[in-house]
Amino acid sequence: MARRASSRLHPGVFIGIAAAVVVAIVAGQSFFKKKKPRFGDVSPLNIEEFLDNGNSLRGNEYSLTGKIDEKLRWTTRRGQIVSLRVSTPGGDELIGVEIPPDFNNLNIEREQRYALRIKVRQGGIPVATAVTRL
Repeated sequence: MARRASSRLHPGVFIGIAAAVVVAIVAGQSFFKKKKPRFGDVSPLNIEEFLDNGNSLRGNEYSLTGKIDEKLRWTTRRGQIVSLRVSTPGGDELIGVEIPPDFNNLNIEREQRYALRIKVRQGGIPVATAVTRL
């Protein structure tokens, strides 16, 4: 006498489907999660104080978050200067930031948000020491 095929699904199939769903959810959350700047050891730049007298902040490091408004100048030997639009309580302000040639491998794009770790050099010019796209 011929044997009949079982119509029930094997329990391993259910376990595999459940594992795939869990992996998909975890991967989706990590993919869509916003990146946080990792500059917790430095204080954020006080924009009003910087605009008032940036030279008084020279030698100090700060974090700065904003949207690239314009790429002002770029050379392979000197790096680039970008205009960063920063939100303040009084409205948006534009800050010029020098990005050294160490970051030439980054594709810094307009209208994208970035977190920068900056060091203010002589003359009150902010120079990026770390760049993270948000």
